[in-house]
Amino acid sequence: MAKFSIVIGIILTILGLVSYFGISSESITALIPSFLGIPVLVSGFLALKEKYLKHAMHAAAVLMLLGFAGTVGGLIKFFRMIGGEVFERPSAITIQAIMCFLCLIFLVFAIKSFIDARRKRSE
Repeated sequence: MAKFSIVIGIILTILGLVSYFGISSESITALIPSFLGIPVLVSGFLALKEKYLKHAMHAAAVLMLLGFAGTVGGLIKFFRMIGGEVFERPSAITIQAIMCFLCLIFLVFAIKSFIDARRKRSE
């Protein structure tokens, strides 16, 4: 799970940089995926050491839960946009939807990992 959080952290960081420098450099909010990706990346590197594994993965999961909660509105707008509704900044909505999807995927795998670890400990 530590390597997966490193990968997701890198993807979110790149997503933020691309959205800021490639799409819309007029607003610092375009870097929000990077602001989430860097701490997740650091948590992943910390989790590579066994003594930090549990706390680092829980920290990454909390960050991703916050990221999901903050971007789920963008995912809803994305589906409305696909349905034909016109929005002012479609690229921002697309970035939010991608970030929401990445956060959700991470949370699903994190919860499964936490459940598996608990079962393994109880055996």
